[in-house]
Amino acid sequence: MATSSLLLLLADGRFPAGAHAHSGGLEAAVAAGRVTDLASLEAFLAGRLATAGLVGAAFAAAAHRAALVADAAGPATPRSAALARLDAELDARTAAPALRAVSRRQGRALLRAGRAIWPDAPFHDLPTEPGGAHQPLVLGLLCAAAGLSRSETATVAAYATVTGAASAGVRLLGLDPYRVQALLVGLADACDGTAAEAARAADDPPERLPAAAAPLADIHAEVHATWEVRLFAS
Repeated sequence: MATSSLLLLLADGRFPAGAHAHSGGLEAAVAAGRVTDLASLEAFLAGRLATAGLVGAAFAAAAHRAALVADAAGPATPRSAALARLDAELDARTAAPALRAVSRRQGRALLRAGRAIWPDAPFHDLPTEPGGAHQPLVLGLLCAAAGLSRSETATVAAYATVTGAASAGVRLLGLDPYRVQALLVGLADACDGTAAEAARAADDPPERLPAAAAPLADIHAEVHATWEVRLFAS
């Protein structure tokens, strides 16, 4: 399969990794009355892209870089050590316990798909505790296995942070899907810019990777996790 087709495959919301079950925090924001229409959805997506999108894309790109590290003899390879550092740094940047759990849950789902498609990829170097690796790290290894570049990896990660929430907006608010797609087109340049920034940042040591935060999103995630009835897992 050509590289361009693989990029589209990994960016497709129908890829079997469970992304369709998550709203990216939108369900709680809608319930709180903070997202009510197209304009507020656009602001939500732009904010998500500048925070979770940038951080996730940078760590996915850094994991892609780590995937290219050669194996070495012994129980701890340079690759596994690099991925462990990335996992710890991303954990530190994810303040809400609910979001840490969601990221690792999505990582496990994505890993199952990756192992079925690319069984020879070095997934064994990913951290297994606690609860498996964060989703951006798994994505970075999948993209490397697919032959995508670091820049393409960051693009897939950044793109996913807005498209999932946009799709959830159609279901949660009954918005016109054509207008929501037009909104995403309007965010395309910002998405590309975020991906480019993330790809450049991947050359930095893990402790210097982006740490953009969204405290209100953390609060919403914790509240959402307590709901007995909800449409989305997060």
